[in-house]
Amino acid sequence: MLLAILLPFLSFMFRGKILTGIICLILQITVIGWLPAAIWAALSLNNARADRRNDKLIRAMKQNQR
Repeated sequence: MLLAILLPFLSFMFRGKILTGIICLILQITVIGWLPAAIWAALSLNNARADRRNDKLIRAMKQNQR
């Protein structure tokens, strides 16, 4: 999470979203764009974690139905 706030574009790059990381870097270069870039990266990271958690729950529910 700290990486997403301090260096938002790297947060995207480490997760394999290269094009999104480049767009975020362009936004981050401007002083005004730094805050939206950090918020965007933090929200994206939280959404990715929630998606993984939901996928894990769905797999567990499917295994329990068998």
